[in-house]
Amino acid sequence: MHEMSIALAVIGQVEEAAEAAGASAVRCVRLRVGELAGVVPDSLAFCFNLACAGTVLEGAELVTEAVPARARCEPCSGEWAVGMPPDLCCPVCGAATTELLSGRELQIVSVQWEDDPTRAPIREPIHEER
Repeated sequence: MHEMSIALAVIGQVEEAAEAAGASAVRCVRLRVGELAGVVPDSLAFCFNLACAGTVLEGAELVTEAVPARARCEPCSGEWAVGMPPDLCCPVCGAATTELLSGRELQIVSVQWEDDPTRAPIREPIHEER
């Protein structure tokens, strides 16, 4: 199940960003998942919840946004929803010369966390010369 390796990679990136920002807890992670990315959102959510245990992400919500696959025909410029299984032949002219516009995404879109006030950056007082 490659969803576990994806979940671990996402958690690793979010942990690194949260630590750098001084976050005490991560509340929500939003992912954009393309229709052709080969990811099963329910399996990813299950793996994400398991892998978050004992991390700053424990209890965080995973929100996945499905991105439909779309293609464009180079010869006639027609665009269409590719669907599953993918149909990469142009429905307008029948050409198989296509450009995939969307559907392979797997991106962290946003992360919501709580700041840890005890880890706020220390600011030196400004000394004015007189």
